[in-house]
Amino acid sequence: MGKQIKIAIIEDDPTISQMYRMKFEADGFDVELATDGRAGIDMVRNLLPDIILLDLQMPGMNGDEVLTEIRANDWGKDIPVIILTNTSKEESPKMLDELDVLGYILKAELTPRQVVERVKNAISVESSES
Repeated sequence: MGKQIKIAIIEDDPTISQMYRMKFEADGFDVELATDGRAGIDMVRNLLPDIILLDLQMPGMNGDEVLTEIRANDWGKDIPVIILTNTSKEESPKMLDELDVLGYILKAELTPRQVVERVKNAISVESSES
């Protein structure tokens, strides 16, 4: 892997985000965390990550609102986003489809290791398409 891949994880549960951080860092990713939507937007603007993992259920600002704001800016309109949530696809906001989401992962269905593999696959598909 050439340059270190920057991943932004926007997740309000610190236990979960630390667990993912450890798994991704063990695989050589550069990981930044935000625990709420507003902090997540600021982090993405400053970091310009290669990919974002975004929770939907967060206090203050839901994931779909965060993604809407990220997509509304030049700096955020093309960053790949994977939804990482416990909200089923059927229960999630329909607008997510319009916000160009790369993938949808239910936390309860995959181990952190499987999530890392999913993200790696998504990134390699993205980079081979561009």
